[in-house]
Amino acid sequence: MTTTMTYMSDIAILLAAAVVAVPAFQSMRMGAVPGFVVAGMVVGPYGLELIGNVEEVGQFAELGVVLLLFIIGIELNPRRLWMMRRLLFGLGSLQVVLTSVALALIAHYLFDVSFRAAVLIGPALALSSTAFVLQLLTEHKMLTSEPGRASIAILLLQDLAVVPLLALVSLLAMPEMTVAEDLFIAMGEAVLIIVSVILGGRYLLQPVLHRVAKSGNAEVFTASAVLLVLGAAVLMEHVGLSMAMGAFLAGLLIADSSFRHQVIAETQPFRGLLLGLFFMSMGMTLDLGQFLSQPLFILALVAALVALKAVVIWPLARLFGLDGKNALTAALLLAQSGEFALVIFTVALGADLLEPVLFQQLLLVVIFSMLVTPLLARLARQIKTSDATAASTVSVNQAAAEEHGAKPVLIIGFGRVGHKIGDILTLANIPFAAIDNNPTLVAKAHGQGMAVFYGDAERPAVLKAMGAENARIAIIALDDYDVTEQLVAILRANFPNLAILARGHNRARCDKLKSLGVAVAVSETLETSIELARVALNKVDTPDEEILGVIEEFRRSYHAQP
Repeated sequence: MTTTMTYMSDIAILLAAAVVAVPAFQSMRMGAVPGFVVAGMVVGPYGLELIGNVEEVGQFAELGVVLLLFIIGIELNPRRLWMMRRLLFGLGSLQVVLTSVALALIAHYLFDVSFRAAVLIGPALALSSTAFVLQLLTEHKMLTSEPGRASIAILLLQDLAVVPLLALVSLLAMPEMTVAEDLFIAMGEAVLIIVSVILGGRYLLQPVLHRVAKSGNAEVFTASAVLLVLGAAVLMEHVGLSMAMGAFLAGLLIADSSFRHQVIAETQPFRGLLLGLFFMSMGMTLDLGQFLSQPLFILALVAALVALKAVVIWPLARLFGLDGKNALTAALLLAQSGEFALVIFTVALGADLLEPVLFQQLLLVVIFSMLVTPLLARLARQIKTSDATAASTVSVNQAAAEEHGAKPVLIIGFGRVGHKIGDILTLANIPFAAIDNNPTLVAKAHGQGMAVFYGDAERPAVLKAMGAENARIAIIALDDYDVTEQLVAILRANFPNLAILARGHNRARCDKLKSLGVAVAVSETLETSIELARVALNKVDTPDEEILGVIEEFRRSYHAQP
């Protein structure tokens, strides 16, 4: 069999395994990550031995981690971090530091792990599973509850910690340097990254993306988004740092850009597929024989890890104002280790910081801790009654929605009509987000501090990135009525709970839009006629009450016509 055919065969086998395993695990509410890992275990060298290029697949799958760090960089918008500063930098920092120190000391003194390895193992195990926790919070409508907000703050801080940890792996691999020197250099690199973000984002990236967007070529924009990620990753690798750090830097450059949602949508398919491939490659390296040789020891390690993290998080959450049940809920939700530990341990193994046996044990502990997460979440729900959760959610929903960037109103099209709608909403202190495919218009509005972003609203992935899932109302303010009808169909199919308001040229257009699922369709000819008539009546000294009565009577008779 040729090399090309071998690769094609491997890809087909991996896809088939994922198609079977991932939906099965999701149906059991265990998440996609364990499904990918188990699929890799089954087809890998310790399972059915169906894959012949395990090492090559693993190298290619690292691009999934690169794209994951890119998305994390985009989501860590400085404004958003500042709004959550108390929980983020207070609760989140304390959780990461205290848990990392405790785990590192236990690994070094109790299990005789080398100090360099322990310095890495502690922080890696301190990280929780962002994918699992966010999935559970979303499923049980707890994103805006007190434990949900605390959990998200901790997860965000953990995401921030990933990049220095990846940098630390490279530095710890240099035997001539002390750990103190490693940490000092890692901090220096963080400062360098911040400076690069400010200069690159302001003077280089935005003009380039603006010119690409003006070309109107969707394929070129996609290529530019992928080039941005890979280019930054390769550049960082050439200067001796990790590709993941380069991708994170590229994400930070986009974080406050008007192009961020379109870039997320362009890279989303690559990220999902390659990240799934990465977790499958982790499964292929997992030796179940290691577990079967000492099952009680591995399970004891998992129980100890979960207990230790819960014991650290619970009092910290209480310290930051959560009551006993809410604090315990957050502690149980975050008690597992996460996907980033798999990433860090894999990089550390490649840098010879971990022995293969220790790597396998850590891999088993992380994966089994993730597998027990649904059970921990169920226990958390039993401890925290549904009534208490609902009350907590209602009390903070507006503040939390602002905190996490959700906007109740989404305006599609920010031309003359859309801009005026935005101005009125601003006067009423109603937050909104708007999307338009005119880069010049978007740049002008974004420069004025408005939440207006560049993107193709006909793509559900872009609308999802804009927050359509959490919005209450979508206002279609376009003057292209064919596109408006298409958008109504897209919104109704993908976001069924969203109330849609739209502009129509005349009554026939409005009736058609209502039949497609629009809640309110406003006829431009009707409203223009009414306003002109109102002004005319006012000019001939008609009393205001009579004007209102005449207009209301006209509206009733107009809408009553067949």
